[in-house]
Amino acid sequence: MSDAAVPAPTHPTLEADIAAVLGTRSIVLVGMMGAGKSTIGRRVAARLKLPFADADTEIEAAARMTIPEIFETHGEPYFRDGEARVIARILDNGPIVLATGGGAFMREETRNRIRDRAISIWLKADSDIIMRRVRRRADRPLLHTPDPEATVNRLLSEREPVYRNADLTIASRDVPHDRIVDECLEALHAHLCGARPANEPPPDGLNATS
Repeated sequence: MSDAAVPAPTHPTLEADIAAVLGTRSIVLVGMMGAGKSTIGRRVAARLKLPFADADTEIEAAARMTIPEIFETHGEPYFRDGEARVIARILDNGPIVLATGGGAFMREETRNRIRDRAISIWLKADSDIIMRRVRRRADRPLLHTPDPEATVNRLLSEREPVYRNADLTIASRDVPHDRIVDECLEALHAHLCGARPANEPPPDGLNATS
């Protein structure tokens, strides 16, 4: 059978649309601890058939220490310097879906690199959601304070104005993970490909080039 006899797909899938337009750029999830960046990021990566990386995991592997150990031994400035280097290395080898730590986007150098090499998604979570989720884990050095809830509220007030610089914002809330993933992909498609959903034919009387 000749190539001409095989009809081309008329309307590519949403995921294929995104991948085609994304090119060598990565997708970077930013936001507070407990916002679900790693969980959602893994699922977005699977849908787009892209590698996934968690910046915190990569930092621990590079340092051969846990993040609490890095904070305790070397302090937060040392950690932030290493974090910036790890994120730069990952983005230099994209495309990839990358989940970043809560403070990573606060560094101007990192924001600029993400802007240049990726599409950023802010998973926006309120303090109640964050506290319910982070109470389950003991590996949050910034919450080793007498009043973790007050610390979360302080971090939110400091960071949210910066997180707003992300390309896209998706509300992180207690709904099935796949719903948040769908919203991320729909927002990516609208941002990269235009507002018309994938697989939706053009309006009557219009063709794809009109």
